[in-house]
Amino acid sequence: MAEGGLKDEFKVLNDPIHGHIEIHPLCVKIMDTPQFQRLRYLKQLGGAYFVYPGASHNRFEHSLGVCHLAGQLVTSLKDRQPELEILEPDILCVKIAGLCHDLGHGPFSHLFDKFFLPAIGKKHIKHEDLSLKMFDYLVEDNKLSPEFEKYKLTETDKTFIKELIKGRENDQNGEWTYEGRPKEKGFLYDIVANKRCEIDVDKWDYFARDCHMLGINNNFDHARCIKYARVLKVDDETGDLQIGFRDKEVGDLYDMFHTRNTLHRRAYQHIVTKIIEKMITEALREAYDKTKIATSKPNGGTEEQAEVNSKTGKPETIRTKLNIFDADGNVDIKAYQKLTDSIFEEILWSTDDKLEQARGTLVKILKRELYKCVGETCPPPDAIKKEEDKIKDEVWDILQKMKSPIKKEDIIVDFVYLDYGKKKDNPIDHAVFYNKENRDKPLNIKKKELSNMLPENFEEQKIRCYCKREEKGRIAEAKKAFVKWCKENGCPLSDESVFAGMTPVKDRTKRQKEQIENPPPSSSVKSLKY
Repeated sequence: MAEGGLKDEFKVLNDPIHGHIEIHPLCVKIMDTPQFQRLRYLKQLGGAYFVYPGASHNRFEHSLGVCHLAGQLVTSLKDRQPELEILEPDILCVKIAGLCHDLGHGPFSHLFDKFFLPAIGKKHIKHEDLSLKMFDYLVEDNKLSPEFEKYKLTETDKTFIKELIKGRENDQNGEWTYEGRPKEKGFLYDIVANKRCEIDVDKWDYFARDCHMLGINNNFDHARCIKYARVLKVDDETGDLQIGFRDKEVGDLYDMFHTRNTLHRRAYQHIVTKIIEKMITEALREAYDKTKIATSKPNGGTEEQAEVNSKTGKPETIRTKLNIFDADGNVDIKAYQKLTDSIFEEILWSTDDKLEQARGTLVKILKRELYKCVGETCPPPDAIKKEEDKIKDEVWDILQKMKSPIKKEDIIVDFVYLDYGKKKDNPIDHAVFYNKENRDKPLNIKKKELSNMLPENFEEQKIRCYCKREEKGRIAEAKKAFVKWCKENGCPLSDESVFAGMTPVKDRTKRQKEQIENPPPSSSVKSLKY
């Protein structure tokens, strides 16, 4: 029986990844709001949908999956270790954090905060921070505080939910700085966003969901990890607690991080995905400040800024909403809630003269007239300390010396980072384990103790160069310039680095070619008896 005797208010949903999942009544109240339903219109994988036809899933279903897995993990810990004193409000807060952790995503998910916001000088804004603002606004705008009180959740619990979404940062001098829960329940902060070892339910859902939708094999079984999860005291002096796993599960956890790496290589950082996301970013950047937005009036309500269209002579309200910042440069969350993937179509079908260039870029995407990748290099670790713009300047200098008509703005240099989730570190080094003999003693398992076939390096950088010009001659010039830059900076080219040192394939002799083109008649081939 659920708390408060409200079993009949639970909602059961059929999810393609987790099967039938049960949603708590308060989570249903949160789901049934415009701010949460907005997640239906944010593609989970951004530009990858233009590469993988199956990548049509959205932040909405992912958030439901994280809510479900968060509930499964915390309930499993409660049942397995009653001494932890995990209470029903703790469980509900963890579920709500899983449900709301992505409320702050913008159009095309990570494209917005990783590419667009830095392009307009707002690099400091992160979607996690916007999730906190959107959560507060969701509760306020839909008057949900009485619903929280109904399930015995206080203002402290709301703070706890937001702290769970943000994740636990590295403790300063061992001091506990969080207000939602005491240090004795610090392990709860690792369930939704685990910044200690990167093993959390957010990743478990998107690994399974993304692999399913992309058609990529997923060798990691999160259900098994949940069954072997256990809270361990990792520091006797501070009393710090951390979620650990059975020692025999370490191989599966390496599979988990390998799956992450595979998804980045084959989908998230796919060359065409990145090119399309660069083009969408350019279109959004061009449209920024040239679009109108419904602005909040001091006394409530909104007013639309309209302008006369030069072609039709009629007033026109532009529905694109990219200027989401108030006078102080902070995000206006009321404006931000209106911003979804529909911005693509709004720009595409707008008749505003000032959006002509942005429209043209989006039309090129639809016609598959994409920028060309003229080269990719994987430099040795720490070999390149330069920024993207500096490399772009150097490539363009080479083009100028070649007397090429390619303009500087026709060149894009893109850094791609591939890792296991902890930059250069092995995330397993930050995880804790226990064995069958002593379930309460935390263990660290070093890579060399497990296998000699695991990665030596856990991070690599790729540098890609794209050219916007379509003419074959210009593309060849851009490629030649990038090759020259690579040689000058000691960076191998992708084809040379892969096949360097291998014996070249010899040209077939004239006789071999004749034998292939004119095989002997079947009668001359002796039959074999079995």
